[in-house]
Amino acid sequence: MKGVNPAMANVLVVYYSAFGHVFQMAQSVAEGAGRESGNDVRIVRIPEMASPRNRTITLDKELPESDETVKELSGRFRLTDRYAKYEASLELQKEIPFATNDDLRWADGILWGFPTYYGSMPAQVKLFLEFAGELCIDGSLEGKPTGIFNSTASIHTGHEATILTSMVPLFHFGMIFVGLPYTENPEYLTADPIGCSPYGASTLAGPDSSLSPDQRELVMAARLGERVARVAAALQLYRERKLL
Repeated sequence: MKGVNPAMANVLVVYYSAFGHVFQMAQSVAEGAGRESGNDVRIVRIPEMASPRNRTITLDKELPESDETVKELSGRFRLTDRYAKYEASLELQKEIPFATNDDLRWADGILWGFPTYYGSMPAQVKLFLEFAGELCIDGSLEGKPTGIFNSTASIHTGHEATILTSMVPLFHFGMIFVGLPYTENPEYLTADPIGCSPYGASTLAGPDSSLSPDQRELVMAARLGERVARVAAALQLYRERKLL
């Protein structure tokens, strides 16, 4: 419409990443969300458990190397290497601010990123949402578009299931879910072992977490960020016109 400036959106990318895969995806998501000039994009992270005793990764460090079963698991999953990668990943992310409820209030659209744990979100993310309960009570997130991106060990270990199960608490907050449609994402219409689906963006980290996101996964992650930002801006414009 002539004479009407397009609405811009505040887009929040909030994530938890243990080994850096989701952190990389978050950067691509943020890049996509910021493609429209004028959008304000903020990346924040969900903190690790305060006590090391509550971090499951510490189990990898403390496993007895003399145990034959442990030796077999360590050879398959590189458990010692995983702990070193975990520490290095935390160091890389130390400049990213921790997420707060005020960040969620600020946002017009929110993208959530986290690894797959048994087909659902990790405890760190669930706990963060539980502490955001006041926003469920007062409706602060109602009507805001949202999307999910994640990581998983392999193509068969739950990246789609995790997005589906993680939708549930977001619906309780009143959010509007945005996915990745087929026509915009031909890359996942393949027999190649890569992530992403109509439900959201994902990356395959490998059973030992040694893989890096495939370029196609990063491209689709950026598209998800762009799509959520576009929906957020459209809804923002609708609200502004209603106030005219």
